[in-house]
Amino acid sequence: MLRSFLIYLSKAGWAQRLVAGWKFAWKAASRFVAGTTVADAITVVHELNDRGINATLDHLGEHTSTAEEAARATEDILTLLDQVNQAGVRANVSIKLTQIGLSLSEELCAQNLENILARARKYNNFVRIDMEDTPYTDATIRQYRTMRQKGYANTGMVIQSYLFRSEKDTRDLLTEGCCFRLVKGAYKEPPDKAYPKKADVDANFDLLTQVMIDSALTTGSRPVSPDGRFPPVTVLGTHDPRRIDFGTSYARKVGLPKGALEVQMLYGIRRDLQEQCLQQGYPVRIYVPYGTHWYPYYMRRLAERPANVWFFLSNFFRR
Repeated sequence: MLRSFLIYLSKAGWAQRLVAGWKFAWKAASRFVAGTTVADAITVVHELNDRGINATLDHLGEHTSTAEEAARATEDILTLLDQVNQAGVRANVSIKLTQIGLSLSEELCAQNLENILARARKYNNFVRIDMEDTPYTDATIRQYRTMRQKGYANTGMVIQSYLFRSEKDTRDLLTEGCCFRLVKGAYKEPPDKAYPKKADVDANFDLLTQVMIDSALTTGSRPVSPDGRFPPVTVLGTHDPRRIDFGTSYARKVGLPKGALEVQMLYGIRRDLQEQCLQQGYPVRIYVPYGTHWYPYYMRRLAERPANVWFFLSNFFRR
């Protein structure tokens, strides 16, 4: 019930206008958001790199309502790629397609996406296409396939283990050379599209982990690139130690090199688990969001873990 309410709030314009104006809300959100500018984000990435951790940067924003907004968002992402290259940090970029026009027009989105991928290719960098809620699943996959058909090999996708369709999507896309970030899923989905029980979501996560590792072995077990920008086929996006343990145990069993299994976590969450994975020899990448449009992202983080709600409320009563 609480999770559903928080996900509703993440999309409610009235709530965003209210909460985003509270100074204490940004103080609480800054635990999970690197800052509001590219410079803030690059500073965080330097700190992560110094710890031996790679990064993926996300300029926050989604569901632009006009072509002009989508164009501005695209320019912001192009600037981000410029700054990553100039700074020489070990980082790539993650994007949401509704930020660059998917909800307005697939043609508009494709034009903006190609501009981003072309800039990233110029710098020999990688762009991860994030997966959003199910009204956009098919369109997101179409956009990915269109870019691959145009020769852009510097992109990959996200797959969500809470969706019934994810096993078929994963198997199909792996045959096309896709590399994935596997996550559980952070949106509220109807019962005909997603597993309602956590145990089933976890079980599907483990199944998809196994499918990806098997595919990685078949295609040559590509490791993380030496500059930290290109990920392997299999990326586990989770803070769940049991999911990580399953993945690393299965990888050892079948002989997948450690460099070919990346663990990705969110900025501000489970530093202890990050260090543990590093000590075991697995590459770690942190998802580093930044920007002024932090509200929807932060509300989804609250929805994922009730303890975060109490952190938020404790700051409310201290303001």
